[in-house]
Amino acid sequence: MRPGLWQVLIVVALIVVLFGAKKIPDLARALGKAKGEFKKGLAEGAKEEAEAEAAAAKSEPVKELA
Repeated sequence: MRPGLWQVLIVVALIVVLFGAKKIPDLARALGKAKGEFKKGLAEGAKEEAEAEAAAAKSEPVKELA
């Protein structure tokens, strides 16, 4: 379910009232940086996991099931 136009306008108005118009660009910039750091962390975690799986596969022989 997507938010309607009025719902978006109410949320934007509340943000302006709570934080003031001067702080909104700073908040947006901080959110953008946080999003970038989060994506970077996810990519690093996936890379480390893949490297660990590759190292484990090389070091341990595969055991056959009976």
